[in-house]
Amino acid sequence: MINHKLITEVLANWNLQDQEVSDIVFSETGAISDTSKFVGDEYVLRFAADPGNMKKAIEIAKALNNVGLSAPEIIPSKNGMEYVQEGELCFMVSRRIKGERVMAGKLYLDDYEQKARFTGEMIGRLDKALSEIDFVSDEVDTYDAVKSFALPKISPELGLDGNFIKKFLEEFGTLYRSIPRQLIHRDPNPGNIIAADDKWGFIDFELSERNVRIFDPCYAATAILSETFEDGNSGKFTKWISIMKEIITGYDSVVKLTREEKQTVPYIILANQLISTAYFAGKDRYKELYETNKKMTLSIISNLGKMRIE
Repeated sequence: MINHKLITEVLANWNLQDQEVSDIVFSETGAISDTSKFVGDEYVLRFAADPGNMKKAIEIAKALNNVGLSAPEIIPSKNGMEYVQEGELCFMVSRRIKGERVMAGKLYLDDYEQKARFTGEMIGRLDKALSEIDFVSDEVDTYDAVKSFALPKISPELGLDGNFIKKFLEEFGTLYRSIPRQLIHRDPNPGNIIAADDKWGFIDFELSERNVRIFDPCYAATAILSETFEDGNSGKFTKWISIMKEIITGYDSVVKLTREEKQTVPYIILANQLISTAYFAGKDRYKELYETNKKMTLSIISNLGKMRIE
């Protein structure tokens, strides 16, 4: 359990025990981070149960900084350690990236096309840098996760037609096997993108994995929908489709997507949504999220044809 006493003891490893510790609050949702704290004005303390994920985040952050892309600068402890372990948790300290987290709601304002396209460009720059990193990471099969986990768990509740499922899996499976794979961020939601004047940065690499590269911009688009979805607001959903397409356009301008990758975009977005919905299913504390995600999933299915990238 994280408490003030434990945090003070941990921060002594960096001689930061006298610094003020404060919650990291996500301004758009009001949620409080359960994996990190601000330490004074300059630092961030991150904690995780899996030392493997902690090591991965540290190595990726260092590699990205080496190629000139903003990522957290890891601060060694006074004993030269990049992270320390106390009980079941690992802790690391990084220098705070100055700037504001990107807010999903602002992408719906008048200049949304430019903002969305630029977001795609930044994710493209990130993935291009990640592709050059010599780093061994877990290999993940999103297609298999949908086929073996998500659809069997939730298709009855969603009322999905058997012919639709068969067609979706056949088309998605063929495309998925033919597109480029690499190390990806895996969680480039707006809250993990920091914007400041003329500089952008990325945080939270603990979930990074090897997967199809188009996953990252698709996930970013789905995360924006998740934070702004309004059931029954077809106009707003149509605007989100435009935002999604601008993100892909910006991404494409940097990494140069193949024809098959562009064709895969709606399938990856639906796959992400099916997996998320299945994850929330049957968990009492996520009951409201589950109901919202079911509605989102059905909206995506209804508009799948409109989401095609030409």
